[in-house]
Amino acid sequence: MLFSGAKPALLVLADGTAYRGWSFGAAGTTIGEVVFNTGMTGYQEVLTDPSYRGQIITFTYPELGNTGVNPEDEESDRPHVRGVVARNICARPSNWRSTESLPDYLKRHGIPGIYGIDTRALTRKIRSVGTMNGAISTEILDPGDLLLKVQEAPSMAGLNLVREVTTQSIYEWTDPTDSVWEFSGKPREGEPLFTVVAIDFGIKRNILRRLASYGCRVIVVPANTPAEEILKYNPDGIFLSNGPGDPAVVTEGIETTKALLKACQKPMFGICMGHQILGLSLGAETFKLKFGHRGLNQPCGLSQQVEITSQNHGFAIAAETLPNTDVEITHLNLNDKTVAGLRHKSLPLFSVQYHPEASPGPHDADYLFEQFVEAMQQRRQQRV
Repeated sequence: MLFSGAKPALLVLADGTAYRGWSFGAAGTTIGEVVFNTGMTGYQEVLTDPSYRGQIITFTYPELGNTGVNPEDEESDRPHVRGVVARNICARPSNWRSTESLPDYLKRHGIPGIYGIDTRALTRKIRSVGTMNGAISTEILDPGDLLLKVQEAPSMAGLNLVREVTTQSIYEWTDPTDSVWEFSGKPREGEPLFTVVAIDFGIKRNILRRLASYGCRVIVVPANTPAEEILKYNPDGIFLSNGPGDPAVVTEGIETTKALLKACQKPMFGICMGHQILGLSLGAETFKLKFGHRGLNQPCGLSQQVEITSQNHGFAIAAETLPNTDVEITHLNLNDKTVAGLRHKSLPLFSVQYHPEASPGPHDADYLFEQFVEAMQQRRQQRV
């Protein structure tokens, strides 16, 4: 179904493949890495997840926008995607929480979208060839001309996008998950039990909510904060957040984590990029996946225990580079056997490649926040 007055739009991939469709959202030209997300829900959380910085998202679910958008479901203060690709778009949402339509939301934030293309064919293309740069345009409708623009864009490998999304100032977060949406027992009541410093590589709000729900006072610091500044807060634990781009070039985060590992033995928990940063700090290497894992139903586990997880990443830790004497793998992605979780054998350090905070996604792995709190409790008791 076409919107009234819909204008033509063009999507061109770096290999020259072109898809013609119709524009929604903002007019203009945008360039980014074209990836796909298989989730059937949660598009607003995806759009506002800082981990999608620099990417054009193809949604495989065939209709987008049915529930509109609302301020409560944003994972940051704005969308971070470069563009959106969809099969069909709903311009008139039907949901009691909706305050704005998806096309109007993207237009307000200056993000172009294209709809009316065969997203199944595009997804199959990415799966067979791999992710690549692409462009959406309502201005340049000649595939050859738009391809020239795409060829000027840098590859995601080697890009440090953390600097674009990390907080510029230190702030404190104490708000737990709203009781209406609480999904893992009752949130703790009373004063926070533990102080956690969260290093912000592109942190999602629901991670902060889950930490607060488990009794944590969270101090969020920029990605380039030195270890000595972090330790001045005398934290009970340190959290390494998710984030966009190539983890191997986030040298400021790697060096800070190495310094923290050397200076103290405080519990440390990493999610997504934080998982990769911890692995790199322990001596491992990372590599770029062919098309990444982006969706809500990725199976992960080990020893016959399986969790269905929410994932969003294009890089992974190379298992063969982990220091076997000190670190063990706790979870594998059961689709391709890449490393999905690790822990240190003697220190209170652990991390996962997936998103236990959900938003969107299943809640199978929410126990990891409780595990982090238990590690801080044990550490405190050892000091007494």
